[in-house]
Amino acid sequence: MPRPLHLHHAFAFLLVASACQRAPTPSSSLGATGIPPRRAPAFPAGWRLPAGEAAAFGEHFMIASNERRASDAGNEIIRAGGNAVDAAVAVGFALAVTYPVAGNVGGGGFMVIRMADGRAAAIDYREMAPLASSRDMYLDAQGNPTNESIVGYRASGVPGAVAGMAEALSKYGTMPLARVMEPAIRLARDGFTVDSSLSRSLTASRDYLTRFDAKDVFYTEGQALALGTTFKQPALARTLQLIADQGPKAFYGGEVGDSLVAAMQRGGGIITRQDLLNYKAEWRTPIRSTYRGYSLFTMPPASSGGITITETLNMLETWDTLPAFGSAAYAHVLASAYQRAFIDRNSKLADPKFVAVPIDQLTSKAYARALARTIDLTKKTPTPPNGSQIADGMHTTHYSVVDDKGNAVATTTTLNNGYGSAVYLKNVGFFMNDEMDDFATAPGKPNMFGLVQFEANAIAPGKRMLSAMSPSIVLDQKGELLLVVGAAGGPRIITATSQVILNVIDHRMNLSDAMRAPRLHHQALPDTLFYETGGLTQSAQDSLRVIGHGLRFIGASANVNAVMRVRGGWEGVSEPRSGGTGGTSAR
Repeated sequence: MPRPLHLHHAFAFLLVASACQRAPTPSSSLGATGIPPRRAPAFPAGWRLPAGEAAAFGEHFMIASNERRASDAGNEIIRAGGNAVDAAVAVGFALAVTYPVAGNVGGGGFMVIRMADGRAAAIDYREMAPLASSRDMYLDAQGNPTNESIVGYRASGVPGAVAGMAEALSKYGTMPLARVMEPAIRLARDGFTVDSSLSRSLTASRDYLTRFDAKDVFYTEGQALALGTTFKQPALARTLQLIADQGPKAFYGGEVGDSLVAAMQRGGGIITRQDLLNYKAEWRTPIRSTYRGYSLFTMPPASSGGITITETLNMLETWDTLPAFGSAAYAHVLASAYQRAFIDRNSKLADPKFVAVPIDQLTSKAYARALARTIDLTKKTPTPPNGSQIADGMHTTHYSVVDDKGNAVATTTTLNNGYGSAVYLKNVGFFMNDEMDDFATAPGKPNMFGLVQFEANAIAPGKRMLSAMSPSIVLDQKGELLLVVGAAGGPRIITATSQVILNVIDHRMNLSDAMRAPRLHHQALPDTLFYETGGLTQSAQDSLRVIGHGLRFIGASANVNAVMRVRGGWEGVSEPRSGGTGGTSAR
C-alpha cells in the first residue's frame, strides 16, 4: 500500500565562512597539481544551474556540510590543532543541534577515513534492529506494509551515532571527546539564530512533528520557530554535556539511555536497555577499487553504496571513452549500468553478519565486464514492471572534511525520514530515527524510497538495515588525495555521488560544475530513468524513449557535499540545488 511521507528538502546556504578565500587562479589551469586540466561543460539550455560558478577556496583545509555553523565547529577544532577526524566528530555533534532534520544523536551513519600516511578505515555506526523485532512486524493482516516503520515509536532502530563518532575519535583523532564537543554544547546551551532554512523546514513539517512532543519545543501555538529568534535547547545541551563528560556510556548505559528507554516504553516502542548495552560500532575494511587509474575508498555493507558504485564504475570502465555528457547515449549507458548494479544491490546486499555478501564477485572487473556485455546500445533491457514511485526528499546529510595535513573524512549520517520517526524525546532533546523502514519490511514490495528489496534485507533482531549511504574518498593517478564526496537522498545517494566522481574524472569538470551538472537516476525498480527537470534536452528524451526507456522527471536528485584538491589548496561546494557554498568552512 502507498505510505505517507513527511520529507524535508535539505537546505544549504549561500554563505562562505570568513576564513574562505576565492581561488586565486581559474580552475581551468590545474595541471600543476597533476590533475588534468578542467573543461567547461555544456549543460542543456533549460538547465537552471549555469556552469562557471566559483567554489569556496581554502589554502589549508576545507569542510563542506549542509550547515555553516556545523562546518564552523569543525573549523574551530582544526584551528585549535585537531585533525580531520577531530573536526568530523565536531561537525557531527554540531549538526545534531543546528540541523535537526538529519543531524542527530538518535540515528546513525557511516564514515570513511583516509589518513595522510596512507592508512584507510571505515566505521559502520548504522542503527540495529531491536531484539524484540521480527520479520513481519510492520505488515497488516493482508501482508501489506503499514506506516509503522516510518512514523512513531516502533519505527526506530537502536541509535549508533554516539558510539560511532566516539569510536572514530578514539582511534584516529587527537583530541578528547569533551573538547571536540564544545562547539555543539555551546550552540545548544547558548542558542543560535533561527535562519530561513530551519524555519521553513519546521513549517513544512508541522503536521508531521506536532503529533509528538516536538510541538512543545519547535512550535509556539502551532507556529514554527520564527526567523531571527534565538533557539536554545537546554535538554540537548545537558545530554551532550553528559556524553562529553562520561563518554558513550552516558548514552548506552547511563542517564540518557535510561530516559530513551523510558520514553520508548511510554510510547509503545521496543528498544530496551539491553538493546543499548548490546550496541557496538563496527570497524570495516573499506571497499578499495580503481577507475581509470584513480583509486576509490568507499563504504562496505551494511552500506550498499561502495559496492554499487564500484560495480557501476567497473562496468563504465569497459568503455575506453564514455559518450558525451548530456547525450542520449551517455544517459542510456549510465542508466543501464545503474540498473544492473541495483539489481545486485537489492537482492544480494545486507548486514554481513546475517548474509554472506559476495563482495569479491560484485566488485571484480571480470564480473563487471560480463555485465557490461549485456548492455545493448540500441535498446533498453527491461526489468520487471512495478508501479512504485521514488520519494522526493533529501533527509540524510553528508559532510566532507580535509585538514591541513591531508587527512580526509567522508561522513554520511541520517535519521532516515526528515526528523526521523517524528518522535522527539524532550527530556533528552533529540529526535529518534525511523531506520526500520530501510529493511525490506515486506520483501518484494517497495519501501518509502520506491526500492524493491528482497529476503537478504528482511528484518531480524540485532541486524543492521541496508543503507544507500556512500561516503567516498578518491585519490588521483599519482595516489594523492583528490576528492571527498557523499550525499543525502535515499537510493539517489549512490547515483549522485558516482556522477560527481564521473564528472570530475571522465568529463574533466571542476568541482563547482561537477556539482551543478544535471543528474540521472535508475534503481532497477521502478524500471524508470529519472532525470532532473530541465536536465535532458528534448532530443535526448526522444531518443531515449525510442530505444525503450520510460522517463520521469524529478525536481532534484540528492544533496551532495564535496571537497576537491586544486592548485594551491582545496575547493569546497555544498549542494547548489539548495543554495550553494553555504556549508563550507575553510582557511
